[in-house]
Amino acid sequence: MENDLVGQLKKFIPAEQITANPTVLEQHSKDESYHTPHLPDVVVFPKSAEEVSRIMKFANEKNIPVTPFGMGTSLEGHVIPYQGGISLDFQLMNEVLEVRPTDFLVRVQPGVTRSQLNKALKKHGLFFTVDPGADATLGGMAATNASGTTSVRYGIMRDQVRDLEVVLADGRIIHTGNMTAKSSSGYHISSLFVGSEGTLGVFTELTLRVYGLPEVITAARAVFSSVEDAVTTVVSTLSAGIPIARMELVDARSIKQVNAYNNTTYPEKPTLFIEFHGSEGGLSYDIEFTQNIALENGCQEFLFETDSKARSQLWDVRHSLAYAFVHKSPGKKMMVTDVCVPISELVGAIVDARNHIDGSELDAGIVGHVGDGNYHVILMIDLNDPEEVSKAKEFNAHLVEYALSRGGSCTGEHGVGVGKAHYQRREHGEALDIMMAIKDVLDPKGILNPGKIFMD
Repeated sequence: MENDLVGQLKKFIPAEQITANPTVLEQHSKDESYHTPHLPDVVVFPKSAEEVSRIMKFANEKNIPVTPFGMGTSLEGHVIPYQGGISLDFQLMNEVLEVRPTDFLVRVQPGVTRSQLNKALKKHGLFFTVDPGADATLGGMAATNASGTTSVRYGIMRDQVRDLEVVLADGRIIHTGNMTAKSSSGYHISSLFVGSEGTLGVFTELTLRVYGLPEVITAARAVFSSVEDAVTTVVSTLSAGIPIARMELVDARSIKQVNAYNNTTYPEKPTLFIEFHGSEGGLSYDIEFTQNIALENGCQEFLFETDSKARSQLWDVRHSLAYAFVHKSPGKKMMVTDVCVPISELVGAIVDARNHIDGSELDAGIVGHVGDGNYHVILMIDLNDPEEVSKAKEFNAHLVEYALSRGGSCTGEHGVGVGKAHYQRREHGEALDIMMAIKDVLDPKGILNPGKIFMD
């Protein structure tokens, strides 16, 4: 018997774009986090902003929850439809609409993935900088204000968004910006929607800033005897004003996991993975300066890679890390913490994290985009073991409290979702009331991704 909601949606959306197939519902009930799955009532695959508008008008009239869905790579339960309703999957809206090389801009639909965009940009000598590791959709990356390995030089997702086409809860379609490099006209609405996690509107088009491919790219691996020495090198390098493109920390436990997963033989010690972008002449000075700083801080090995294949293999260590933990921990679920602290607090924060891991009997590795103060602890937990789950949650809470007490944030890039919702009052104070007021104005019936960011 046909789902009644499916029947109603078929009146204005083609039948082949709507499904209540149990397998598809299950796929849209979860993300890559440890948070409990929940089935939507129906999954809809829109092809245009107009179709999204019709869906939202219908959902608003009927008080039906709508949860946007990209690739399902989020880590805090953002796409889990805890109140059922419609899961809005954007895989059919995946076109690169326009590349404007002389403006360094591109217009895309929300279902375009990061790798898909960079493939389209390469022939123009351009690239999109934000690299969260997973091949996420650009709509999802904007929704969570993603960043990643290159943010230390190029900035985060919010820095790249010039304009958004957004469908509001009542079906209105608006644009939040324009194509200019700057504007002093009105409120900066684009920044309001970036990071809103589908709670204020649904993205149907993005205009993004892109960059010219660097003349030369050089990567380096620096091995240290301690995490303190590695992080001190990060702080010293940034203080020297060296324009590092990427600077990633992988601790000894994580290197061990990668070696087991990739059959590599990297020294199982705290390691910095560094990348330089620029011209031949300029990079030689930056690299020498960075190497000297590292050696002064006890660096035991500093290896360069300029060949693209060798660089790719080097960065595989960082990018395959989460999968290395998952692959070697059958039956367990990944919890990835995500706090950000001021650079001056970074050494103390990571040392504190390592000490608490060692004292908690948890098995975990520390990695991070340490060039901007953002670091993660990867824990594999057995969700059927209440004691282990409790320890992991207590550890996560400790990291958050440590970061907040030092002027940091409970999430540097993964977003709030459901996992960090109960820290919002602690971090934002009365400013949270302003956020909730904005939510009430734009979504008075509370149908847009309910239960996310704000505690019910």
